[in-house]
Amino acid sequence: CRRLLSPLSAAPLVALVGFGLYELGFPSVAKCIEIGLPEIILLVALSQYIPHLVPLLGTAFERFAVIMSVAIVWLYAFFLTVGGAYKNAAPKTQFHCRTDRSGLVGGAPWITVPYPFQWGAPTFDAGECFAMMAAAFVALVESTGAFIAVSRYASATPCPPSVMSRGIGWQGVGILLAGLFGTANGCSVSVENAGLLGLTRVGSRRVVQISAGFMLFFSILGKFGAVFASIPGPIIAAIYCLLFAYVGMAGVGFLQFCNLNSFRTKFILGFSLFMGISVPQYFNEYTSVAGFGPVHTHARWFNDMINVVFSSKAFVGGATALLLDSTLHRHDSTARKDRGHHFWDRFRSFKTDPRSEEFYSLPFNLNKFFPSF
Repeated sequence: CRRLLSPLSAAPLVALVGFGLYELGFPSVAKCIEIGLPEIILLVALSQYIPHLVPLLGTAFERFAVIMSVAIVWLYAFFLTVGGAYKNAAPKTQFHCRTDRSGLVGGAPWITVPYPFQWGAPTFDAGECFAMMAAAFVALVESTGAFIAVSRYASATPCPPSVMSRGIGWQGVGILLAGLFGTANGCSVSVENAGLLGLTRVGSRRVVQISAGFMLFFSILGKFGAVFASIPGPIIAAIYCLLFAYVGMAGVGFLQFCNLNSFRTKFILGFSLFMGISVPQYFNEYTSVAGFGPVHTHARWFNDMINVVFSSKAFVGGATALLLDSTLHRHDSTARKDRGHHFWDRFRSFKTDPRSEEFYSLPFNLNKFFPSF
């Protein structure tokens, strides 16, 4: 599928990977507006305005805007909590606004070492396996969009299909490990981290490796991990408002390679974006009212497969764009140029561009064991 993608069909896929998560943005910020809204304002100010007002410290503010804004607003939320601002508030308000909710820090152990099967031996059910395969397939599609956005913001060449397959394969290994350790969820590419790359303009692998070390550290020292888990949800949602917007705009940016004066381009782009938003909305509304999805047969595994797949905005929009872009007027001599496919022709193989080695070779000489083609 990656070989068939053009800038035109990639645009709705990547855009909906970011914009399709809009329900995790301001609706969650509004659950505690006195904390979430200051976080949005402060993050925008620190990352966009302050660097231009204070040029000497501009790089520092761009790199650490998220950390500084979270620390300030988190401290502000802590003072509201200890000051009794939510003492007589509704339970839902306290849950979203307080920094000491649920006793996370007090109940967390100081040291805990995760190990496989700590919650018991695995069980297998054919229906559940098919449902999880559908969920993994949706994660695969959304991860593809995030990969493309990351390569764009890292100023790298378009990701070759073999490198994309390598990343998806390792995502599968991550899902396997998640099941072994009983995490109750699988692994996918972090959309917010793709947006963070655009916000901070830092595309170094070393940063990712150090971050992975911190995650391992906090997973073992439970108290430290619980402290970060106690950050109120509206603060995180406020950060999402910027990070998801960056990912969405990475998709819109691919339209510079397309002919926007072409009615073919306008139809594919508009129809795929509309269906990518409208179809999942129908599935979600139907499920919230009826308690089950529109596909409701006696085979629950089949229901889960179809309902999960068509509830993904990125999958519906991306699949629609790919289908239309690959079939509509495909023999027209101008269609290939209008869709911008000729810009990506030289990156269909790892070896056709000398810069691929710089951007996509694996560290520690691992290319010998996991080559790209």
